[in-house]
Amino acid sequence: MTKGLAERVNRKDRPKLGQHFLADPSAAAQIVDALGGASEETVLEIGPGRGVLTSLLAKRVRRLIAIEIDRVLAAQLRMKFALYPNVEIIEGDILAIDFHTLFGPKPGTSRPGLAHIPERARVVGNLPYYITSDILLRLFEFRQYLETIVIMVQREVADRVAASPGGSQYGLLSATAQLYANVEQLFTLPPEAFSPPPRVHSAVLRLTIAPRLETLGVPEGAFVGFLKTSFGQKRKTLWNNLKLEYAPEALRTALSKTGIKPNVRAEALSLEKSAALFRALSDGARR
Repeated sequence: MTKGLAERVNRKDRPKLGQHFLADPSAAAQIVDALGGASEETVLEIGPGRGVLTSLLAKRVRRLIAIEIDRVLAAQLRMKFALYPNVEIIEGDILAIDFHTLFGPKPGTSRPGLAHIPERARVVGNLPYYITSDILLRLFEFRQYLETIVIMVQREVADRVAASPGGSQYGLLSATAQLYANVEQLFTLPPEAFSPPPRVHSAVLRLTIAPRLETLGVPEGAFVGFLKTSFGQKRKTLWNNLKLEYAPEALRTALSKTGIKPNVRAEALSLEKSAALFRALSDGARR
Protein backbone atom coordinates (compact mmCIF):
# COMPACT_ATOMS: atom_id res chain seq x y z
CA MET A 1 0.00 0.00 0.00
CA THR A 2 1.24 3.46 -0.82
CA LYS A 3 2.45 5.57 2.07
CA GLY A 4 -0.13 8.21 1.22
CA LEU A 5 -3.05 5.83 1.72
CA ALA A 6 -3.36 6.33 5.48
CA GLU A 7 -3.89 10.09 5.47
CA ARG A 8 -3.13 11.40 8.91
CA VAL A 9 -5.45 13.56 10.95
CA ASN A 10 -3.96 16.93 11.85
CA ARG A 11 -2.67 16.49 15.39
CA LYS A 12 -3.85 19.98 16.35
CA ASP A 13 -7.40 19.02 15.40
CA ARG A 14 -7.45 15.95 17.64
CA PRO A 15 -9.16 16.04 21.02
CA LYS A 16 -7.16 15.59 24.18
CA LEU A 17 -6.19 12.11 25.29
CA GLY A 18 -9.33 11.57 27.37
CA GLN A 19 -10.49 8.00 26.81
CA HIS A 20 -13.50 5.89 27.61
CA PHE A 21 -12.01 2.88 29.37
CA LEU A 22 -13.68 -0.50 29.18
CA ALA A 23 -14.97 -1.35 32.65
CA ASP A 24 -17.28 -4.34 32.12
CA PRO A 25 -15.45 -7.60 33.00
CA SER A 26 -17.89 -9.80 31.06
CA ALA A 27 -17.49 -7.64 27.95
CA ALA A 28 -13.69 -7.84 28.31
CA ALA A 29 -13.89 -11.64 28.47
CA GLN A 30 -16.07 -11.73 25.35
CA ILE A 31 -13.61 -9.56 23.45
CA VAL A 32 -10.62 -11.70 24.40
CA ASP A 33 -12.56 -14.86 23.50
CA ALA A 34 -13.29 -13.35 20.07
CA LEU A 35 -9.56 -13.51 19.29
CA GLY A 36 -9.82 -17.30 19.28
CA GLY A 37 -7.25 -19.70 20.68
CA ALA A 38 -4.25 -17.42 21.10
CA SER A 39 -2.23 -19.25 23.77
CA GLU A 40 0.72 -19.76 21.42
CA GLU A 41 0.22 -16.52 19.54
CA THR A 42 1.45 -12.94 19.64
CA VAL A 43 -1.19 -10.34 20.41
CA LEU A 44 -0.87 -6.61 19.73
CA GLU A 45 -3.09 -4.51 21.97
CA ILE A 46 -3.88 -0.97 20.87
CA GLY A 47 -4.59 1.50 23.66
CA PRO A 48 -4.62 -0.77 26.73
CA GLY A 49 -5.59 2.16 28.96
CA ARG A 50 -6.03 0.84 32.49
CA GLY A 51 -5.26 -2.73 31.45
CA VAL A 52 -8.63 -4.49 31.65
CA LEU A 53 -7.98 -6.51 28.48
CA THR A 54 -4.27 -6.64 29.21
CA SER A 55 -4.87 -8.48 32.48
CA LEU A 56 -6.79 -11.24 30.71
CA LEU A 57 -4.39 -11.48 27.78
CA ALA A 58 -1.26 -11.58 29.97
CA LYS A 59 -2.45 -14.89 31.40
CA ARG A 60 -3.38 -16.42 28.05
CA VAL A 61 -0.96 -15.51 25.28
CA ARG A 62 2.64 -16.33 24.50
CA ARG A 63 3.60 -12.72 23.75
CA LEU A 64 1.64 -9.53 24.36
CA ILE A 65 2.72 -6.16 22.96
CA ALA A 66 0.62 -3.27 24.30
CA ILE A 67 0.92 0.15 22.63
CA GLU A 68 -0.19 3.04 24.86
CA ILE A 69 0.19 6.67 23.79
CA ASP A 70 -0.46 8.15 27.25
CA ARG A 71 2.82 8.45 29.17
CA VAL A 72 1.26 8.13 32.64
CA LEU A 73 -0.84 5.12 31.69
CA ALA A 74 2.14 3.45 30.01
CA ALA A 75 4.22 3.88 33.17
CA GLN A 76 1.43 2.48 35.33
CA LEU A 77 1.04 -0.52 33.01
CA ARG A 78 4.79 -1.25 33.15
CA MET A 79 4.59 -1.40 36.92
CA LYS A 80 1.43 -3.48 36.91
CA PHE A 81 2.83 -6.10 34.52
CA ALA A 82 6.49 -5.98 35.57
CA LEU A 83 6.39 -9.63 36.66
CA TYR A 84 4.98 -10.88 33.36
CA PRO A 85 7.90 -11.75 31.05
CA ASN A 86 5.51 -12.21 28.11
CA VAL A 87 4.16 -8.63 28.32
CA GLU A 88 5.85 -5.66 26.65
CA ILE A 89 4.45 -2.16 27.20
CA ILE A 90 5.44 0.36 24.54
CA GLU A 91 4.74 4.05 24.93
CA GLY A 92 3.94 5.26 21.46
CA ASP A 93 1.44 6.15 18.74
CA ILE A 94 0.09 3.17 16.80
CA LEU A 95 0.12 5.36 13.68
CA ALA A 96 3.88 5.80 14.02
CA ILE A 97 4.99 2.41 15.34
CA ASP A 98 7.34 0.50 13.01
CA PHE A 99 5.64 -2.86 12.48
CA HIS A 100 8.75 -4.19 10.74
CA THR A 101 10.68 -3.69 13.97
CA LEU A 102 7.98 -5.42 16.02
CA PHE A 103 7.39 -8.42 13.79
CA GLY A 104 10.11 -8.47 11.15
CA PRO A 105 13.42 -10.37 11.25
CA LYS A 106 15.69 -9.51 14.16
CA PRO A 107 19.37 -8.74 13.48
CA GLY A 108 21.39 -11.93 13.52
CA THR A 109 18.38 -14.24 13.49
CA SER A 110 18.06 -14.76 9.73
CA ARG A 111 20.39 -17.16 7.95
CA PRO A 112 21.58 -16.31 4.43
CA GLY A 113 19.49 -17.94 1.74
CA LEU A 114 16.48 -18.53 3.98
CA ALA A 115 13.37 -16.42 3.50
CA HIS A 116 11.99 -14.82 6.63
CA ILE A 117 8.41 -15.87 7.44
CA PRO A 118 6.71 -12.90 9.15
CA GLU A 119 5.34 -13.49 12.61
CA ARG A 120 1.55 -13.31 12.40
CA ALA A 121 -0.12 -11.47 15.24
CA ARG A 122 -3.65 -10.93 16.42
CA VAL A 123 -4.78 -7.40 17.20
CA VAL A 124 -7.21 -6.18 19.85
CA GLY A 125 -8.08 -2.71 21.02
CA ASN A 126 -10.55 0.01 21.92
CA LEU A 127 -10.00 2.47 19.08
CA PRO A 128 -10.47 6.21 19.61
CA TYR A 129 -13.48 7.25 17.55
CA TYR A 130 -11.76 10.13 15.78
CA ILE A 131 -8.96 8.02 14.27
CA THR A 132 -10.62 4.64 13.70
CA SER A 133 -10.19 4.90 9.93
CA ASP A 134 -6.54 5.94 10.23
CA ILE A 135 -5.73 3.01 12.49
CA LEU A 136 -7.49 0.49 10.26
CA LEU A 137 -5.62 1.76 7.22
CA ARG A 138 -2.36 1.51 9.15
CA LEU A 139 -3.12 -2.10 10.08
CA PHE A 140 -4.01 -3.00 6.50
CA GLU A 141 -0.74 -1.42 5.38
CA PHE A 142 1.15 -4.00 7.47
CA ARG A 143 -1.29 -6.87 6.97
CA GLN A 144 1.52 -9.33 6.23
CA TYR A 145 2.12 -9.43 9.98
CA LEU A 146 -1.52 -9.72 11.01
CA GLU A 147 -4.09 -12.51 11.17
CA THR A 148 -7.15 -11.35 13.10
CA ILE A 149 -8.25 -7.91 14.33
CA VAL A 150 -10.84 -7.53 17.10
CA ILE A 151 -11.70 -3.92 17.81
CA MET A 152 -14.20 -1.82 19.71
CA VAL A 153 -15.41 1.18 17.73
CA GLN A 154 -18.35 3.56 17.70
CA ARG A 155 -21.42 1.60 16.58
CA GLU A 156 -22.01 3.98 13.70
CA VAL A 157 -18.48 3.34 12.45
CA ALA A 158 -18.92 -0.43 12.87
CA ASP A 159 -22.09 -0.25 10.76
CA ARG A 160 -20.16 1.52 8.02
CA VAL A 161 -17.23 -0.90 8.07
CA ALA A 162 -19.58 -3.89 7.77
CA ALA A 163 -22.12 -2.30 5.37
CA SER A 164 -23.08 -4.14 2.20
CA PRO A 165 -23.04 -2.52 -1.27
CA GLY A 166 -26.29 -0.81 -2.17
CA GLY A 167 -26.98 0.61 1.26
CA SER A 168 -26.55 4.25 2.24
CA GLN A 169 -23.85 3.40 4.79
CA TYR A 170 -21.62 1.66 2.26
CA GLY A 171 -18.72 3.94 1.42
CA LEU A 172 -14.97 4.18 1.04
CA LEU A 173 -14.31 2.79 4.54
CA SER A 174 -16.58 -0.20 3.84
CA ALA A 175 -14.99 -0.94 0.48
CA THR A 176 -11.44 -0.57 1.75
CA ALA A 177 -11.97 -2.72 4.85
CA GLN A 178 -13.67 -5.43 2.82
CA LEU A 179 -10.90 -5.30 0.24
CA TYR A 180 -8.44 -6.48 2.90
CA ALA A 181 -10.51 -8.49 5.37
CA ASN A 182 -13.63 -10.48 6.10
CA VAL A 183 -15.69 -8.31 8.45
CA GLU A 184 -17.99 -9.57 11.21
CA GLN A 185 -20.07 -7.54 13.63
CA LEU A 186 -20.00 -9.45 16.91
CA PHE A 187 -21.93 -7.53 19.57
CA THR A 188 -22.86 -4.08 20.84
CA LEU A 189 -21.69 -2.47 24.09
CA PRO A 190 -23.80 0.15 25.91
CA PRO A 191 -22.24 3.39 27.22
CA GLU A 192 -22.28 2.07 30.79
CA ALA A 193 -19.74 -0.62 29.83
CA PHE A 194 -17.14 2.17 29.85
CA SER A 195 -15.76 4.62 32.37
CA PRO A 196 -16.54 7.42 31.86
CA PRO A 197 -19.56 6.44 29.71
CA PRO A 198 -19.46 7.83 26.15
CA ARG A 199 -22.54 9.38 24.61
CA VAL A 200 -22.83 6.63 22.01
CA HIS A 201 -23.03 2.85 21.86
CA SER A 202 -19.96 0.91 20.78
CA ALA A 203 -19.68 -2.28 18.77
CA VAL A 204 -17.09 -5.02 18.49
CA LEU A 205 -15.85 -6.05 15.06
CA ARG A 206 -13.71 -8.99 14.03
CA LEU A 207 -11.71 -8.60 10.84
CA THR A 208 -9.96 -11.65 9.46
CA ILE A 209 -7.20 -10.61 7.09
CA ALA A 210 -8.03 -11.94 3.62
CA PRO A 211 -6.87 -9.56 0.86
CA ARG A 212 -8.86 -9.77 -2.37
CA LEU A 213 -6.53 -7.88 -4.67
CA GLU A 214 -5.30 -10.97 -6.48
CA THR A 215 -8.74 -12.50 -7.01
CA LEU A 216 -10.07 -9.15 -8.23
CA GLY A 217 -7.11 -8.81 -10.59
CA VAL A 218 -6.21 -5.26 -9.57
CA PRO A 219 -2.97 -3.54 -8.45
CA GLU A 220 -3.20 -2.28 -4.89
CA GLY A 221 -2.18 1.36 -5.01
CA ALA A 222 -3.99 2.20 -8.26
CA PHE A 223 -7.19 0.44 -7.27
CA VAL A 224 -7.35 2.05 -3.83
CA GLY A 225 -6.87 5.39 -5.57
CA PHE A 226 -9.70 4.50 -7.94
CA LEU A 227 -11.99 3.74 -4.98
CA LYS A 228 -11.13 7.09 -3.42
CA THR A 229 -12.07 8.85 -6.66
CA SER A 230 -15.27 6.83 -7.02
CA PHE A 231 -16.43 7.82 -3.53
CA GLY A 232 -14.93 11.31 -3.75
CA GLN A 233 -18.24 13.14 -3.41
CA LYS A 234 -20.81 10.78 -1.89
CA ARG A 235 -23.81 12.66 -3.28
CA LYS A 236 -22.41 12.72 -6.80
CA THR A 237 -22.96 10.02 -9.38
CA LEU A 238 -20.16 7.67 -10.35
CA TRP A 239 -19.85 9.50 -13.68
CA ASN A 240 -19.42 12.89 -12.05
CA ASN A 241 -16.76 11.59 -9.67
CA LEU A 242 -14.79 9.64 -12.27
CA LYS A 243 -14.94 12.28 -15.02
CA LEU A 244 -12.39 14.27 -13.01
CA GLU A 245 -9.81 11.55 -13.73
CA TYR A 246 -10.91 9.86 -16.96
CA ALA A 247 -11.67 11.10 -20.46
CA PRO A 248 -15.42 11.04 -21.24
CA GLU A 249 -15.15 8.61 -24.15
CA ALA A 250 -13.01 6.14 -22.17
CA LEU A 251 -15.40 6.40 -19.25
CA ARG A 252 -18.47 5.92 -21.45
CA THR A 253 -16.91 2.87 -23.11
CA ALA A 254 -15.87 1.27 -19.81
CA LEU A 255 -19.30 1.80 -18.23
CA SER A 256 -20.99 0.25 -21.25
CA LYS A 257 -18.59 -2.69 -21.29
CA THR A 258 -19.24 -3.48 -17.62
CA GLY A 259 -22.99 -2.87 -17.75
CA ILE A 260 -22.87 -0.06 -15.19
CA LYS A 261 -25.22 2.89 -15.57
CA PRO A 262 -23.54 6.32 -15.49
CA ASN A 263 -26.09 7.72 -13.04
CA VAL A 264 -25.46 5.20 -10.25
CA ARG A 265 -23.44 6.10 -7.18
CA ALA A 266 -20.32 4.25 -6.08
CA GLU A 267 -22.17 2.81 -3.08
CA ALA A 268 -24.23 0.66 -5.48
CA LEU A 269 -21.19 -1.23 -6.77
CA SER A 270 -19.75 -4.38 -5.25
CA LEU A 271 -15.97 -4.70 -5.12
CA GLU A 272 -16.23 -7.09 -8.08
CA LYS A 273 -18.08 -4.48 -10.15
CA SER A 274 -15.68 -1.71 -9.12
CA ALA A 275 -12.73 -3.90 -10.07
CA ALA A 276 -14.30 -4.73 -13.44
CA LEU A 277 -14.80 -1.03 -14.15
CA PHE A 278 -11.25 -0.25 -13.05
CA ARG A 279 -9.85 -2.92 -15.39
CA ALA A 280 -11.93 -1.63 -18.28
CA LEU A 281 -10.77 1.91 -17.66
CA SER A 282 -7.12 0.84 -17.48
CA ASP A 283 -7.20 0.58 -21.28
CA GLY A 284 -8.70 4.03 -21.69
CA ALA A 285 -7.00 7.40 -21.73
CA ARG A 286 -6.77 9.30 -18.46
CA ARG A 287 -7.05 13.05 -18.45
